[in-house]
Formats: sequence, structure tokens, C-alpha cells
Amino acid sequence: MTTCNQELDEAVRATADWIEAFVRHLGWQDRDRAYQALRAASHALRDCLPLDEAVALGAQLPALLRGMYYDGWRPTGHAFRIRIREAFLERIREGVHRDPAIDAEQVARGFLGFLAERLPAAELEDARAVTPAELRGLWPD
Repeated sequence: MTTCNQELDEAVRATADWIEAFVRHLGWQDRDRAYQALRAASHALRDCLPLDEAVALGAQLPALLRGMYYDGWRPTGHAFRIRIREAFLERIREGVHRDPAIDAEQVARGFLGFLAERLPAAELEDARAVTPAELRGLWPD
């Protein structure tokens, strides 16, 4: 039988593993910046996907990152989703507080490449297929 503490410890470990892997994927040293970038890019992706795919993608994330992914989301206003590349990159810039040391396109490509390594192939293809056409070029080949 798993205890609450064991589940919480596992959730923290899984989240830390994802963040550390994302730091390595970007080739960065700053864990805090990488977390901000991860959060900003996940929100930008969430906000460009149709509602059902945004939810399906969120379900693939570790529990604590899933909470971060949904933080501040208002699915009732989801009809106004991001469809333009510059708006997607701007969403990331806003999410990292316009930090001049963070390149939004590098973060976008890094995050989508990172997801491509971690998501089941079917989920990855579903997400890529419904990503707005202007943004599909940010996904890895």
C-alpha cells in the first residue's frame, strides 16, 4: 500500500527529473530559468491546441507539472486560442518575464523537441496534427 508521503515524494522526483532533463535538453545551467521556460512553453502550447487535445496532452505530464500546466487556464475562453507563430513566441516571452537571456524560439523548439522525446508516439502525432499550421515548423522532424 502506497502512503501519501510516498506518492508525494514520487511526484516531486518525477517533476525534478523532467526539469533536470529539460535543463540538459536546452544546454542551460540555470534551473530556475529552465523552469520558467518550461512553464511558459507549456502554457503557450496548451493555448494553441483545441480543448480536447490540450487536456489529452496535460494528462501525459507528471502530476506536479500537470498542475503547473493547468495553472491559470480558463478553458471557457479557449475559442481564442493562439494560431500565429509570433503570438506563440510572444506568449513564451511574457511567461519568462521578457528575460533578455532567454530566446523564445529556442525555448519553443526545445520544449517541443523535449516533448517529442517523452510523449507516447500516438499522443505526439495527435498534438502535432492539431497544432496550427503556422506553428508546426517548430516541432522537430
